[in-house]
Amino acid sequence: MSTGNEVMRDGVMSTGEDARIFPDVEACIDCGGCVVTCKRTWDVPRDEQRISIATMLEGQEGAPGFNASSGRAMEQGENPGETAIPMQCYHCENAPCVSVCPTDSLIKKDNGFVRVRDDLCIGCQYCLSACPFGAPQFPDQGTGAANLVGGGNTMDKCTMCEERQDVGKGPACAEECSTDAILVGTPSEIADELEHRDSGVFFNDQAMNIIFGEESGEFQ
Repeated sequence: MSTGNEVMRDGVMSTGEDARIFPDVEACIDCGGCVVTCKRTWDVPRDEQRISIATMLEGQEGAPGFNASSGRAMEQGENPGETAIPMQCYHCENAPCVSVCPTDSLIKKDNGFVRVRDDLCIGCQYCLSACPFGAPQFPDQGTGAANLVGGGNTMDKCTMCEERQDVGKGPACAEECSTDAILVGTPSEIADELEHRDSGVFFNDQAMNIIFGEESGEFQ
């Protein structure tokens, strides 16, 4: 793990092996800064995006007392109202994309990152069907086997800026998030930070088990 001076934002608590990425939906203001930062950092084409902001229950008010507490509302079975959620690859512990990939293009590395091996991807889009978070992207332009076999072109997704983390920096989206809505760290660090902020978790137990596996218990 790295916690050096390179880490710029309060939301980036540690980086490197075993670090995870997770949204604090109560801090997200739907500014789109994370999307722009990702595109700029990795030269992502205009018609592609590795992170997006999903708006749930657009235009709806939350239950009384929960308009600014979407996560807490979900935990208590109340209507959270309109909620903005940074959606990207969460590099899940029990990654369904990895389990359904027929060519082993997707792998869960020992350091926790979920990686796509472009040369093995056939564009079948099984991963897109399996991922509950919409992380896999299939750009319109592609080369190689993806054009010949799967028809969906080579898959692309958030890498959690693994190369940046290798040198002690946090993911670009998290470092430049103006409200620290994208948290990076170990599951326990993320859970503690959410508790410190009095922010709840927007995802249900099934989704949390996919993302964190046995460590989802940290968020109880």
